[in-house]
Amino acid sequence: MDPAELDRILSGLPAVSDPNVLVGYSGRDDATVYRLPSGEQIVQTVDFFTPVVDDPYDYGSIAAANSLSDVYAMNARPLFALNICCFPRKHSFELWREVLRGGGDKAAEAGIAIVGGHTVDDSEPKYGLVVTGLVDPGAIWVNEGAKPGDALLLTKPIGTGLITTALKNELVSAAEVAEAIGAMKTLNRTAADVLRGFDVHACTDITGNGLIGHASEMMEASRVGLELHAADIPLFSLARDLAEGGKFPGGTFANRGYYERLVDLDSSVPESLSWLLFDAQTSGGLLAAVAGSQAETALAELRRAGVTAAALIGWVVADERMRIVK
Repeated sequence: MDPAELDRILSGLPAVSDPNVLVGYSGRDDATVYRLPSGEQIVQTVDFFTPVVDDPYDYGSIAAANSLSDVYAMNARPLFALNICCFPRKHSFELWREVLRGGGDKAAEAGIAIVGGHTVDDSEPKYGLVVTGLVDPGAIWVNEGAKPGDALLLTKPIGTGLITTALKNELVSAAEVAEAIGAMKTLNRTAADVLRGFDVHACTDITGNGLIGHASEMMEASRVGLELHAADIPLFSLARDLAEGGKFPGGTFANRGYYERLVDLDSSVPESLSWLLFDAQTSGGLLAAVAGSQAETALAELRRAGVTAAALIGWVVADERMRIVK
């Protein structure tokens, strides 16, 4: 949903007053954290969306990886999940079985089971998961806490919104988008496992609000500024090519309309690249603010573990503003 519209919907709703809600929706974080009477802390998230690719199995896998990402972004371990299925009856049950198989296989890769769910007949398909996890007390990563001097590490390239829109419009082939599909299907578990060994002061994952949108939320929650180096931000090669055509999804235009007020964009940054920074992502990487002195070591460990696209894309600064430089 357009972030400006969401602001209007949420405006005036009562604030959460339960003292056991440690992380609610007020800070626009990735998931909620709730303290049980035992002292354990559960993490819960829900995410679902319309198809971003043609293959039903890949769609289910991507949707599941995207849902699980919120748990990894909070430094939690998933326990189990529930399906959310809005499936038009006009299509065959074999197709929807493939969607569920893709989601189930991805959940199994994460080491959890999908134990149930809910289905409705809908005019447009939608699929995703409710994921429940556990986080160690005192070890939660949220989007608040970034400190001046922290390095900003991003673990996946950006551009999936542009690429999947091109696929829907038959501007590119399935073979051409294979790199992006592979990335969207990749769990953020390995990245989280590696980052757990370093001083992570804030973390989020890059999804519908785009890189600048989610980075802005971290900036505002932490009351700091960010300096992003556009040339260092990893991009899918296809996205770089497609950006010149400007056929971005509607969510990208909504993101730019809402978050551009928070950004000082250097004139040296190409216009096509600037749009990619607002591009609405699906199952993107983690964005972590890591102690600056540990940045290079963390980056090397990520790449050694197979997170090969990981990059140092900027720094946390003191003034409460985002600057995008070349």
